[in-house]
Amino acid sequence: MKGKIYWKDIFLNLDVYVSSVIMLILIVITFLGVIFRYIVGNPFTWLEEVQLMCMVWIGFLSAGAAFRTGSHIAIEMVVDALPQTAQRVINWLIRIIVLLVLSYLFKQCIGYFLLFVKNGRLTPVLRIPYSAVYFVAPLSCALMILSYLSYEIKGLMGRKGGDN
Repeated sequence: MKGKIYWKDIFLNLDVYVSSVIMLILIVITFLGVIFRYIVGNPFTWLEEVQLMCMVWIGFLSAGAAFRTGSHIAIEMVVDALPQTAQRVINWLIRIIVLLVLSYLFKQCIGYFLLFVKNGRLTPVLRIPYSAVYFVAPLSCALMILSYLSYEIKGLMGRKGGDN
């Protein structure tokens, strides 16, 4: 059913949609910023803060989507040259290492987020709490873990006999 909207798909890709909207906002405000600075002669004082926030949110939200689609960086040439048994062992080792690194990053992001909440620091111009700006870090780490697990489980279920 090609024309039907599946709410589950929209929800599962919400990070892509939100980061796309934020990217559009970033492009528009940057374009307007150039016009107001060089043509109107009245630059936006808040532009740099909003651009930074947009880039942080785009980067973190897009990372989860990369894990969900298997688009994260991987060097497979070396692993593909090994015998099947060695490939399976290395693939499992990689899965464990990726989950450990993401778990560590999640723990660190929670710590930084709580530090921002505790100190109550605000952005200089717009007075937005840094905790609101960087809330996306632990959120995206959790989404990356879930996306990576989902991607790997789908891959394992799709293989005959679960070879890898």
